[in-house]
Amino acid sequence: MTAQVSTDQALSGPGQPGGAGTLRQLLRYFLSLGTFGFGGPIALAGYMQRDLVERRGWVSKKDYVDGLALAQLAPGPLAAQLAIYLGWSKGGIPGATGVAAAFILPSFLMVLVLSALYVRFDGLPWMQSAFYGIGAAVIAIIGRSALKLVKLSLGKDRLLWALFAASALATAWTESEIIWLFLGSGVVVLLARTWRRPAGGAVAVVPPGVLLAAVGVGSGAVASWPLLGRIALYFAEAGSFVFGSGLAIVPFLHGGVVNQFHWLSERQFLDAVAVAMITPGPVVITVAFIGYLVAGPLGACFAALGVFLPCYLFVILPAPYFRRFADNHKVRAFVDGVTAAATGAIAGAAFVLGRRALIDWKTIAIAVLTWLVFTRFKKVPEPLVIAAAGLVGMLVHR
Repeated sequence: MTAQVSTDQALSGPGQPGGAGTLRQLLRYFLSLGTFGFGGPIALAGYMQRDLVERRGWVSKKDYVDGLALAQLAPGPLAAQLAIYLGWSKGGIPGATGVAAAFILPSFLMVLVLSALYVRFDGLPWMQSAFYGIGAAVIAIIGRSALKLVKLSLGKDRLLWALFAASALATAWTESEIIWLFLGSGVVVLLARTWRRPAGGAVAVVPPGVLLAAVGVGSGAVASWPLLGRIALYFAEAGSFVFGSGLAIVPFLHGGVVNQFHWLSERQFLDAVAVAMITPGPVVITVAFIGYLVAGPLGACFAALGVFLPCYLFVILPAPYFRRFADNHKVRAFVDGVTAAATGAIAGAAFVLGRRALIDWKTIAIAVLTWLVFTRFKKVPEPLVIAAAGLVGMLVHR
């Protein structure tokens, strides 16, 4: 890829489409993933790597790794940002926009239906029992996905493995993903490879930083506009300043939704998280449930717009320049370091989630059985296993 790329070309789309397959096929895939993809951000990222890189070859390994690194560097939900980047790599801004809609809308509509039922029947008591089994099955899916990401990202580089281990331990210990650890890992690999590389005529390139964008929400002729505006701005703040997977936003939301604004009770907030986990697509869609409980369907729309618009902008604005300079050996070293730390954070998050979901011998048995099913029957649909685990949970858990 040449260094001379016009500004218009950079802003309108990628220089080269990655892999085979058409944009229409990619949109159909993400519509299916948004409708049937369970397991949270780690599992969803694993599905994209398995389906688009390994099985179909629609996305190159380089584009996938670059997208994963950018999704970890930028604030917002990991799975949604990775999907948006892959759509951009295939079809520029139209591709990114189409993939974002295809990936987010199915789970958003499902959450609207569940929210209406929740309000109508004053809670969903069966949800906790279903999640008892679903959570255990999801841990097995996350574990397999994290293992595949390790194989894809680290190779045999000892330094990358060391950074992976440090990030995994830090995430498991602190139960949070540390953005400075990602950036520091990138700098460590950059310095190590620059030190080993003979001096030449390469031009030094500063690793691309995170671009901040202002989020504007159009006003509408609605009686509760002040409340809707507050909802949109609060969730835009959550989408702009929370790094890592969609699960990382949960503690932030708890502090604002329950403690600061008192929009939801503790029970309602836990139910909101459970709704997100039993519906497919990005986990951060829980904001739509919260918005619905606060201000009805419009509240759900404004909450979803607030949290997803920043993550969309954080991908399409830096993506052209990120890809343009990604082949530079210094930028590539920085990205490899960030990817190693990000993969470690995913593994650490899998441990944290597993410790909370596998609470007794029944949940451990469900997780082990799920792992064996996917190992023995590689083509079994994930939604079928998730649904079966939910039914088992409702039968064995009171």
